[in-house]
Amino acid sequence: MNYFKKILKFALPYKKYGVLNILFNILYALFGTLSFISLIPMLTVLLKQVEPIKEKPIYESANSIKGFLEDSLNYVINTKIDEHGEVYVLGVMVFVVIVVFFFKNLFGYLANFFITYLRNGVLKDVRDAMYKRILDLNLSFYSEKRKGDTIARITSDVLEVQHSFLSILELFIREPLNIIFAIVSMLFISPKLTLFVFIFIPIAGFIISRIGKSLKKKSNLVQVEQGYFLSLVEETLANLKIIKGFSAEKRVLDKFEASTTRFKNYSNNLTHRQNLASPVSEVLGIAVIGTLLWYGGNMVLSGDDSLNGATFIAYMGLAYQILTPAKAIAKASYSVKKGDAAASRILEILETESSIRDLANARDVQTFNRDISLENVSFAYEDEIVLNDFNTVIKKGQTVALVGQSGSGKSTIANLLTRFYDATKGSIKIDGLDIKNITKKSLRDQMGLVTQDAILFNDTVRNNINLSNLEATDEAIIDALKVANAWEFVKDLPMGIDTNIGDSGNKLSGGQKQRLSIARAVLKNPPIMILDEATSALDTESEQLVQKALENMMKNRTSIVIAHRLSTIQNADLILVMQKGKIIEQGKHNELLDKKGVYHKLVEMQSFE
Repeated sequence: MNYFKKILKFALPYKKYGVLNILFNILYALFGTLSFISLIPMLTVLLKQVEPIKEKPIYESANSIKGFLEDSLNYVINTKIDEHGEVYVLGVMVFVVIVVFFFKNLFGYLANFFITYLRNGVLKDVRDAMYKRILDLNLSFYSEKRKGDTIARITSDVLEVQHSFLSILELFIREPLNIIFAIVSMLFISPKLTLFVFIFIPIAGFIISRIGKSLKKKSNLVQVEQGYFLSLVEETLANLKIIKGFSAEKRVLDKFEASTTRFKNYSNNLTHRQNLASPVSEVLGIAVIGTLLWYGGNMVLSGDDSLNGATFIAYMGLAYQILTPAKAIAKASYSVKKGDAAASRILEILETESSIRDLANARDVQTFNRDISLENVSFAYEDEIVLNDFNTVIKKGQTVALVGQSGSGKSTIANLLTRFYDATKGSIKIDGLDIKNITKKSLRDQMGLVTQDAILFNDTVRNNINLSNLEATDEAIIDALKVANAWEFVKDLPMGIDTNIGDSGNKLSGGQKQRLSIARAVLKNPPIMILDEATSALDTESEQLVQKALENMMKNRTSIVIAHRLSTIQNADLILVMQKGKIIEQGKHNELLDKKGVYHKLVEMQSFE
């Protein structure tokens, strides 16, 4: 339960509900025992098991307390019979039994009522903490993880932990109290008979623990496999066009069915072990009940003064009452093991620290005044060197373009400037201040980002554009759309800027989606703009519209343009030609053409005039 204990800290804000649950569980267990004890005087009257006592008994010593209580109850009942008759007294006893059972069930309901707030509160807070961590972790964390596995952890694993909270309280509070109260009452009624119960409990506990020994491992296999097939579903939905286009339906179906088959087999093994808990504990319990019936029955039949028929019936009711909590404890112990396995997967995310964090003395920067400098910057993905001693200065108001073949390190520059990754060596400075000494939020507030793939959400045009400015007015949003050449199609949508654009904006064309992403950057109005191959995925007509939108957006801004189509950067103030993580040429468009070097060859390859 090491992992599960760490999750328990999420219960602290709801501890008052836990205390109330424990209180009402105690009352539930107490009244559960009283519900059987209250039957004894009624059965005694009905069966006329003892001689009536007419004189009030006198308390003599603690050793005779049992006899004193029995005689006192006998005296009270017979006194009332003499006054009101047997039918009246029987009616009162029936009423008392009904009241005791009523309170038992009332307290059981209240215990469940309050634990609901604790369980659902913990569920919410764990999910919130996981989502916050998901947002905080480095992008590199997700390059190694399947999305479906992360989804499984925040859904089914968290639910498993939530269910385990009820099991924990059953395991340590309600059911043990039921057993303790029942055993104390049974000891009071007949210590001889109760000896068999003490023999049963450790034997049953040992057998059940042996059955559940490998449950955590099997539960973990189920949860890992669930994460895998959820990943397959997510990939299928994202890539359905390619799957159909390449007639790969059978291939992906076989892969999915193989995963669900493994999931079925793991689940069967897990469920079989869980299902053993109840019958094993019940069989062991019935064996003890049978022994009690035989031995106790002999005591009654032989006329043993310590046990009469009415008391024996109530005693057996108490003995049988132990079976239900014993079964519940067995099932709860399995549930806790499953919860511990789920907690370990949740904590893997919660305890993973982001390597890109704000320093304790990091500053908030509100303006950009002078330049951006990259000084001896190197970067490697694991063992692969992507940038090697990269140096440049980008002055305020300049448009600087990065060109080169795929893998030359262009996009890495954008990722380092925004601190999606940190440089392996060297430093990046804004106005002479290392970006590691600037808070991530204020750094990114100075930058707008337009990527090759227009990343949009399944929401309205408005909510896609005002991502960084929820207070933006309709006028400001429309102005941003006009700058991005997007208002011409948005105004014709069924509900204008309040039209939902579908999953990933799929109700729109590629060019329309890209212009919306530009409008989002325009509305943010940052001093620094980063354009990562913003037109490379577009057709010629869309490219012209988007390029015009980009030119509108870059006016009076510092822009870093990562370009695939060289026609889009001929007016740049500085073009950096990259190869294998280094700058091999730099200058303006015409200067680089005159050199007849790498840039000239790249232009010729694109048939650029």
